[in-house]
Amino acid sequence: MHKNTKYYFINKFETNNIDKQDKQTIIIYRNYSSGNADEKLILKIKNYCKKKRIKFYLSNNIRLAIRLNLDGAYIPSFNNYTKHLSYSLKKNFKIVGSAHNLKEIKIKEIQKVDQIFLSSLFKKNKNYLGINKFKLLSKLTKKEVVTLGGISKKNIKKLKILNQSKFAGISYFE
Repeated sequence: MHKNTKYYFINKFETNNIDKQDKQTIIIYRNYSSGNADEKLILKIKNYCKKKRIKFYLSNNIRLAIRLNLDGAYIPSFNNYTKHLSYSLKKNFKIVGSAHNLKEIKIKEIQKVDQIFLSSLFKKNKNYLGINKFKLLSKLTKKEVVTLGGISKKNIKKLKILNQSKFAGISYFE
């Protein structure tokens, strides 16, 4: 993975937001609103991202991401299933996942994710960590940690304090 990788979560397909992204950005489609995954839409996003040379991951459906030959999959913190460990993965297929506390970090390690998105760094919600707790939790795993939560153009420089170059979010990209 690139050193300055950025992960952009999208809930709908809008080409103008994808067009603004550079090659280090990975698009993660979160298809939570509808019960069933819209395979035609996912393929449309995949093909658009491929044309732009941007990697594309699917959230919370590893089997479908593999079947549609996507670049990877994202496992949200609420998903603790390990069924995907029996799947055959292509060489460059990546699995990333999010966590908010030590218990969830250990679950993501059991799920064998390549990177753990640790949140929430800046966004003051029920999962708010702040800089000190983020640093502490990130030291409790050998997995690569990606910052998530409330990252904006104003606070992006604070990531250097944490020695972090990878981050994920929504509002930063829009």
